[in-house]
Amino acid sequence: MRRRRHSLTSGHSTLSEINVTPLLDLCFVLLVIFMITTPLLESSTDLIVPTSKASRNAVDPAKISTLAIDRNERLTLNGEAVTAETLPARLIELVRTKPDAAVVIRPHKDLPVQRLMTLLDALKAAGITKVGVLAATEA
Repeated sequence: MRRRRHSLTSGHSTLSEINVTPLLDLCFVLLVIFMITTPLLESSTDLIVPTSKASRNAVDPAKISTLAIDRNERLTLNGEAVTAETLPARLIELVRTKPDAAVVIRPHKDLPVQRLMTLLDALKAAGITKVGVLAATEA
């Protein structure tokens, strides 16, 4: 019996190329999964704030003072212009007249954070512990 030799051109050779079809199928499946789950992740951060009966009237609105600072770092306390040098004395006077006074800071959005921290330090030094920062909601 005679044996046959297989030549390289007979079709029994191995393929040296990678079949990318299964890889593309996997990529498309992952893409679809991420497209479906991404919107679900964004809406899953609902935050329900706890309630308290004591916090409804925590601060008397008549005892709230407003400290505003604009882009040029001009200060106003309850609508009156104040300099950075006279602000600590005015805050101490405010605490003396209203011992449980609350202050709301209205900073400009372009104000450096360090300047806001300086105001917070001045409020703390004057003994004012009820402090809030006013922010506008985005449209």
